[in-house]
Amino acid sequence: MTQLKTFTREEVSRHATEEDLWIIIDSAVYDLSEFVDLHPGGVFPIMELAGKDATDAFYGLHRQEVLIKYDRYKIGTIEGETPAISIRQPGEISRVPYAEPSAWMGYKSPYFKETHFKFRTAVRKIFDELADEIREVEASGERPSDELQKKFGDYGLLAANIGPGKFLREFNIKLPGGIAPEEYDYFHEMIVHEEMARIGVRGTDDGIVSGMVISLPTVLNFGSKAMKAKVVPEILSGRKRMALAITEPYAGSDVSRIRTNAKLSADGKHYIVNGVKKWITGGCWADYFSVAVQTEKGMSMLLIERSEGVETKLIKTSYAPTAGTAYVTFENVKVPVENLLGKEGKGFMVVLSNFNHERWVMLTGSVMGARYAIEDCFKWAMQRKVFGKRLIDQPVIRNKLAKMIASVESVQSWIENLTYQMCHMDYFEQAVKLAGPLALCKYQCTRMLHDVADDAVQIFGGRALTRSAMGRNIELLHRTYKFSSILGGSEEIMADLGVRQAMRHFPTDARL
Repeated sequence: MTQLKTFTREEVSRHATEEDLWIIIDSAVYDLSEFVDLHPGGVFPIMELAGKDATDAFYGLHRQEVLIKYDRYKIGTIEGETPAISIRQPGEISRVPYAEPSAWMGYKSPYFKETHFKFRTAVRKIFDELADEIREVEASGERPSDELQKKFGDYGLLAANIGPGKFLREFNIKLPGGIAPEEYDYFHEMIVHEEMARIGVRGTDDGIVSGMVISLPTVLNFGSKAMKAKVVPEILSGRKRMALAITEPYAGSDVSRIRTNAKLSADGKHYIVNGVKKWITGGCWADYFSVAVQTEKGMSMLLIERSEGVETKLIKTSYAPTAGTAYVTFENVKVPVENLLGKEGKGFMVVLSNFNHERWVMLTGSVMGARYAIEDCFKWAMQRKVFGKRLIDQPVIRNKLAKMIASVESVQSWIENLTYQMCHMDYFEQAVKLAGPLALCKYQCTRMLHDVADDAVQIFGGRALTRSAMGRNIELLHRTYKFSSILGGSEEIMADLGVRQAMRHFPTDARL
């Protein structure tokens, strides 16, 4: 490794022309002579700082990752000076107050064990390694590559997103951090969803992971042994992709009204499927679809492989096209009767079986997305100066941060409590006791997202309206938080479901 030279500030000041341009950022010296004409902001902003200390100006305009990206221009350091600003390292836990769940900020927790701390460090390092590639996919709007999908599979991230279960042992899954399958619980899974949310790629997250998370459990829980042996390894390795196809143009939350039909062929060996599905997450990229259909015996679920008669068209939504949100058409598609998921006419039970988990997954990612926005806002308020003061010195800004922090921490506490219940209840007890609380928590979480996104935009100002640079995470949150308030059950339905579930357990002898 080349030893960096040391310079005095006076020496740096002599390099102040466009052809010979040095600057100082936090005691490090950068030679930008070859970069100045490539600067996206033009020559003038850099020339103003030629030969000078540009630390405050840099951090007022750029995220720290830009400094890391262009580290090749670093030629030395200032003699006798040490950096005042830390450079974040891969896997590092943030020290900004409220930037991490409290257990990672030095507080005691009854929920998290050493394996959870080990697991987060391992997962964060993986995502730090993949972050640039994932963000490039998000920015391009293109289909997440097969190579990236397989990387998720190789790291065990696809399986980790599905959660704990015997399938981890059955399919010999290697989890990040060397966590044993029997150790893996919902708190580990929560960490995976949180860490993916930290990258700030809502569309790509859905395109790579979300479609699989809500569809593969239908095979794991209701598929035949032969079906599982074929499909599960393909999906968890990243070699194939999968989507859940329930919603239709005329049937959203009211699943019973779906019109896609499946009729038995004359020889009884196939279902012939006709119909359309809409707003199918990951549908454009899917090789398999778990599909709700109407049969002679009522609503049923079929596993349909992409084949003749299956067509998908991209639906443009508020977030990146990388999500692969699709309009799916089934036209005389032949599906082997062996591809029935569960029993014919019992498809509603298959649909309901994963709703609690789906909503919980949305909660875990959403709260970290809001927390990440708070971290950005806190940093920005501490370093941004207006009217001769830092933003943080304005009481109105501190008030906004207080409201944001209190909202996120309260929802986080509720989620951790619900996660603990999930770890200590079997599926049937979860179905009885947690559907209502999870629905209400989702309602509360999306209301929190609304407020946090709004306040964050006000703190960042115009930078919150651009999809890159300083305010990119705020812009993403404000543009996409509504997905969480609609997908998996709208706020209104969640609120009503929560109260109706409580009514079912209301004691008949209770009076004022």
